[in-house]
Amino acid sequence: MSEDQKQQLHDYLTETREAVIWKAEGLPEYDVRRPLTRTGTNLLGLVKHLSIVEARYFGQTFNRPFAPHLPWWDDDAPEGADMWVTASEGRQEILGTYEAATAHADETIRSLHLDAPGHVPWWPRPNVTLHAVLVHVVTETARHAGHADILREQLDARTGMRANSLNRELHDEQWWEDYRSRIESAARTVDSNERRP
Repeated sequence: MSEDQKQQLHDYLTETREAVIWKAEGLPEYDVRRPLTRTGTNLLGLVKHLSIVEARYFGQTFNRPFAPHLPWWDDDAPEGADMWVTASEGRQEILGTYEAATAHADETIRSLHLDAPGHVPWWPRPNVTLHAVLVHVVTETARHAGHADILREQLDARTGMRANSLNRELHDEQWWEDYRSRIESAARTVDSNERRP
């Protein structure tokens, strides 16, 4: 694969990272940390988790350890420690760690060829290339950016890849209420049809 293809993947990753970051901007501390799903998913926790994803996949995998060590995925860490932020961890600390982890990852991506070998011991086929890891991390980051998009919409109705996205502003609240009502009506119609003998 060419350097142009590597750059395209790297650009996708960069844009998706930026989407994740803006989802945590401009909110009160409570909102950026609080669990918004039954399983506790929260905005700052997603950023914390993605810090480890970047540090491990672009660090440990290619024998380029990220420092400082992030203990959230250690064997003795409490389950889920990478998915939420304790009261003693600051927002800027978490965002700064993500920034440092992505800068470290960027250096790995820039310095290695797409066919550079790596090792992911927890994968079924642990011998990998930078290309495979780059595709995996783009996918993982995009997945969590989607989670963050839904969480942010629940908080203040802001959606999209960038802070200036116009998705919500194209229509007034009444338009959105009518739109949701049409979707709800269709779901209820199908539900009642399925319940008929």
